[in-house]
Amino acid sequence: MEELELYLDEAKDLMGKSYSHVGHELTKIRAGKASANMLDGIMVSYYGALSPLSQISSITTPDARSLFIKPWEKSLIQEIEKAILQANLGLTPQNDGQQVIINVPMLTEERRKQLVKQAGQECEHGKVSIRTIRKEINEQLKKVKGVSEDDVKNAEETVQKLTDEFILKIDALMKKKEADIMTV
Repeated sequence: MEELELYLDEAKDLMGKSYSHVGHELTKIRAGKASANMLDGIMVSYYGALSPLSQISSITTPDARSLFIKPWEKSLIQEIEKAILQANLGLTPQNDGQQVIINVPMLTEERRKQLVKQAGQECEHGKVSIRTIRKEINEQLKKVKGVSEDDVKNAEETVQKLTDEFILKIDALMKKKEADIMTV
């Protein structure tokens, strides 16, 4: 019985991590407002090694349409501009010799629809991940020795409830993100 509980705890933990990952990925999808999270994942060449942009500069949002990136070393300005252009985010960096400035353009209706689709794909990946966790945990539950079939059945039902719960949470994230993206 204890072993079943361990698998149920593992299922909840793994599904929680999948849900958190989806939430983190959705923060990277911009909704028309400037956000430092938009630049997560951008790597800049720093002394021959790739470093996350957030570790070699400070990123501020003075208003809803601008991002200011102030590198710790001015010599990095060109590298930062290059990395942002290579990231293909649809953003055009400019510099004033001290920092990199990005003016976030208004989103077109077409671009908004693309972003909603992208958010939907991220959410679908999360749901697939949760279903995969369900399948793997259920397989492990069936291999547990010394417990009744009813206990295994009950544990599988609990895993299904967890699966449904996390999929509903992801759907709620998607609804919120879609509303955020489509709001002009």
